Amino acid sequence: MAIDYGDHGYPTAPAERHHRLPLALRAPLSGRTWRAFLYLQLSLPISIAGFTWAVTTVSLGLGLMVTFIGLPVLALGLAGARVLGAVERTRARLLLDADVEGPLPVQAENRNGGFMGWVWALLKSGASWRHLVYTVVQMPWAVCTFTASLLLEFLGWSLLLYPAYQWMYPTWWGQPGIQVFSDRDHEVYLDNPFEVASASAVGLVIVLATPWLLHGMATMDRMLVKSLLGPSKLAVRVARLEQDRGVVVDTAAADLRRIERDLHDGAQARLVALAMDLGMAKEKLLEDPEAAAKMVDEAHGEVKIALQELRDLARGIHPAVLTDRGLDAALSSVAGRCTVPVA
Repeated sequence: MAIDYGDHGYPTAPAERHHRLPLALRAPLSGRTWRAFLYLQLSLPISIAGFTWAVTTVSLGLGLMVTFIGLPVLALGLAGARVLGAVERTRARLLLDADVEGPLPVQAENRNGGFMGWVWALLKSGASWRHLVYTVVQMPWAVCTFTASLLLEFLGWSLLLYPAYQWMYPTWWGQPGIQVFSDRDHEVYLDNPFEVASASAVGLVIVLATPWLLHGMATMDRMLVKSLLGPSKLAVRVARLEQDRGVVVDTAAADLRRIERDLHDGAQARLVALAMDLGMAKEKLLEDPEAAAKMVDEAHGEVKIALQELRDLARGIHPAVLTDRGLDAALSSVAGRCTVPVA
């Protein structure tokens, strides 16, 4: 295969591949269609297991509610529903490309509460009850989608390929073709060329329509998983608020460190030097008044510089010009004090 190195001497990326067949003809054999079909087929056995678990544990827990065992049994049912929910989220991610985040883990309010603390935490968890509802709701829907998807695939491909295996009926089973109708007096078979071609045409229509029907059913499953097995809107909002609060706290901490650094390296250092200069001037006040006066004058200059640095620091925290005259004037003020020329 020839490689195009282009004008710069490096291999160029291959051009995007264009399919010659339209999407409607590619869809029946695409991996996405068969992943959706596999998802719908697996839904029935998984939903049967989940429905059986939910009905058994809830019924047993409610029946034993008059005793001490009822609440732990209910909590056990909720815990099992959460495990099944994790399996369903994984299955949806692998087969339906639906990346659904799991709910927050159940945590007892009192860590020293032991087993009963865990039981109460599960019983008060809204996400756990939504998982339990999912195991109940999914069962009838899974029965419908399992039957419909299997019937569509089997009927469509069997009719489409009927001309290829129609000869097997008279050879192996002793009948001219697929039996459509039968009573005491009449038997109708798909045996002549027109009927065989018509059956194949009907099969082609079903095969072409099946991917869109499968994707529609898979979309409903995806919505069901996201609405019942994902985090609630309140939990998402709380998580976002906690994240925003973390950003604000980090920003405030960075500002405090900057202010501390500016005070330590700027005004504080000048004030320490000022105290030393004034101490030296005090010692020379009687011996050499002129030198002491000069040192006091220099200290006065240091005081002005320190005051200016404190003003700059306060202006950096919240410039008064920003409040009084807006962002444009504040930026112009900063640019005017900058030692580097600003265009």
